[in-house]
Amino acid sequence: MFERNINSTVERSSVELTKQDFVSDQMVKWCPGCGAHAILAAVANVFPKIGYKKENFMMVSGIGCSSRFPYYVNTYGFHGIHGRAYSIATGVKVSNPHLSVWVATGDGDSLAIGGNHFIHTIRRNIDINVILFNNQIYGLTKGQYSPTTPMGSVTKTSPYGTVEHPFNIGELVMGAQGTFFARAVDNNIKLMTDIMFEAARHDGTSLMEILQNCIIFADKTHDQITSKDLKDDNQLILKNGEPMLFGKNKDKGIRFNNNRLEVVEIGKNGITEEDILIHDQYQQDPGVHLMLAKMAPPHFPIALGVIRSAMYPTYDDLVEDQITQAKATSKIKNVDDLLNSGDVWVIK
Repeated sequence: MFERNINSTVERSSVELTKQDFVSDQMVKWCPGCGAHAILAAVANVFPKIGYKKENFMMVSGIGCSSRFPYYVNTYGFHGIHGRAYSIATGVKVSNPHLSVWVATGDGDSLAIGGNHFIHTIRRNIDINVILFNNQIYGLTKGQYSPTTPMGSVTKTSPYGTVEHPFNIGELVMGAQGTFFARAVDNNIKLMTDIMFEAARHDGTSLMEILQNCIIFADKTHDQITSKDLKDDNQLILKNGEPMLFGKNKDKGIRFNNNRLEVVEIGKNGITEEDILIHDQYQQDPGVHLMLAKMAPPHFPIALGVIRSAMYPTYDDLVEDQITQAKATSKIKNVDDLLNSGDVWVIK
């Protein structure tokens, strides 16, 4: 059994850091009203709360609006190429386990050209934290449909409506044997900050999907979830160990019945709070977590918060263990030993 603990390999700061310590001197060039501004604010909030030394944070990105992120956070950073942020982040973490590695990526960068790297990073369970901006469109290249664009959407590359089935990011994470999946909306900075903190605590690949608004090319794409009139009935904010209640008066809930989830209303048909499912984010079996990740309006609320946080050994820890064991058991201790090992001869 693997215990839950805060990553102890990253050195903690001896001085108290503040949000201002992580604010970059670079001009932020996202469009006014873009949800990325709120995501940036959440990162600036959570980094000092995590408590690591400032120079031990590392931001990695690929290409896209989201991938400007390393310029806007006052830490070390690496702006990579399209779809390859996961490969870079993997190399950074394995070569230097004492860094807290964060990836900023988008639905296009991560799930299209970077899709193969996405699933294998999650499968390997490398200890990195991924913030995936999901605005359901290609923003930087001006409005083409992406792997998460809703079917039927009219875009610059689907003038008659896209006929492709979109990915559900949570479903992909579970299918790739993911150990941590969380979701938040860009207009809830507190919830984003909370899930980022939980991601930092998790030992393994932490994937955070942020439902982000692109005000230029996909404005109000998440309006059914984020609008003031609809959010109470269409958002289920999960808290570990608590019943899954939602609605303006918290009178609706999720019940597990006949091997499936269903929405029920407390006070009707004999339903009480005792019938409501209790959230267990640490459950090893991903069955219920997958069901929660797939919920969506109009028949269900969308699940927000930490959906899954299960503990399994990580790729980087296992590699470190192999290196330690090899050092302890190998007959080769230095370059001289190496050069004089195997079949050798002397030239006279």
